[in-house]
Amino acid sequence: FSQGPKGHSPWTGVSQFLQTSQKIIQFASGKEPQPGDTIIYVAGAFDLFHIGHVDFLEKVHQLAEKPYIIAGLHFDQEVNRYKGKNYPIMNIHERTLSVLACRYVSEVVIGAPYAVTADLLDHFRVTLVCHGMTEVVPDKDGSDPYEEPKRRGIFQLVDSGSNLTTDLIVQRIIKNRLEFEARNQKKEAKELAVLEAMKRLEEEKH
Repeated sequence: FSQGPKGHSPWTGVSQFLQTSQKIIQFASGKEPQPGDTIIYVAGAFDLFHIGHVDFLEKVHQLAEKPYIIAGLHFDQEVNRYKGKNYPIMNIHERTLSVLACRYVSEVVIGAPYAVTADLLDHFRVTLVCHGMTEVVPDKDGSDPYEEPKRRGIFQLVDSGSNLTTDLIVQRIIKNRLEFEARNQKKEAKELAVLEAMKRLEEEKH
């Protein structure tokens, strides 16, 4: 979001956070789906994991008596393809641990395919696929990424009741930063004017 000669490429200066299997185990629930569980699949970027995400996952969790929620996280390059700008803010490792730390999530698929495929649904024995009220961007070929679960009749839109999005948080940060810089520039201009006046007074004395 920076401009001018001090700006940085979105592909450099990214977090150097390194993932380990031990770190994932610390955050993961370690629970396997049990007989009678409703296996629910959700997918997305889950960037800057916030209360809007938590509200959505809580609503999904309430859809079944014994829910087992699997969250598919898209790789950074995929998120950048459909969100653009400098997204994602958090890399795949950070997003994975954030989602795993949520009490409503039982498992995370790291680098899930953008389109929810028949193989994915069959492999995890998914009984329900959910998406929030945010826009669904078409896949690279223009197809609906939820075409397969819709064909099977297991797709459901879920309204979290929250309008908070990662975009809104980023816009808030930028707005606050610009206001902060504007205040500082005004303050600096006043200080410079005072210094200039003091300098003139000194010169007049001499």
